[in-house]
Amino acid sequence: MRYFQSKIFIIFFILLLILACSHRTSRSASVSRVQHKPALELMKYTIQAGAFKKVENAARLTETLKDHGLEATYFVAPDKLFKIRFGNFPTKEKARQRAQSLKEAGVIEEFYIVQPEDYSVARRKQYGTNYLREALVKSTQDFIGVPYLWGGASSDNGFDCSGLTMTVYQLNGLNLPRNSKRQFDVGTPVDSISDLQRGDLVFFSARWKYGVSHVGIYIGSGQFIHASSRGKKIRIDSLSTAYFTKHYIGGKTYL
Repeated sequence: MRYFQSKIFIIFFILLLILACSHRTSRSASVSRVQHKPALELMKYTIQAGAFKKVENAARLTETLKDHGLEATYFVAPDKLFKIRFGNFPTKEKARQRAQSLKEAGVIEEFYIVQPEDYSVARRKQYGTNYLREALVKSTQDFIGVPYLWGGASSDNGFDCSGLTMTVYQLNGLNLPRNSKRQFDVGTPVDSISDLQRGDLVFFSARWKYGVSHVGIYIGSGQFIHASSRGKKIRIDSLSTAYFTKHYIGGKTYL
């Protein structure tokens, strides 16, 4: 009888160990699933140049800087002039040296070095994440009315969809990738439309088998801003419209 009881005790003990290990493994897997992907790289020192009334001129300088091997984008400043930011340098001195060489070569005229503390993201600790979300939305709203162009800037002027989202995030200090597929890959999934928050990105696919084909910035109340299609301007649309409901594949957050 004792032998039989001992056997039962041993089996029971082994089952407890298995269950405990299973629980730890399951919990670790669960934690792993909900952990956010690595945060976006913060922008460092960036060069700002130009002040154009016409977007065509800003687009032209942007393309010239790209020909010099620099990642460049233009944006609508609070004074309603189009300005250009380019590069992401580790130190202020490196940024200044590069800007000075471009000035001496006649590529740019006056310039300004944007420092890490100048970005909205640098004030998130003080004012909270909602402050940063509002800054993203405000930057996006400034682009409403700017023409769309697939592929980015040219003499026809405008932004493609992922160029807009990249620019908005970089203006606020977050180095979002250029391509919409990469933007989708690095974001943390938002479970449902009702969980979206201002400043999150929303993604669409014209055909599921081809993956991500379009992206916009969510601004709340079921609406988003995006560069819609060639020949049109950056505008506000609703996620509840038949087309976007059909092609919506998910939202991502980066904050």
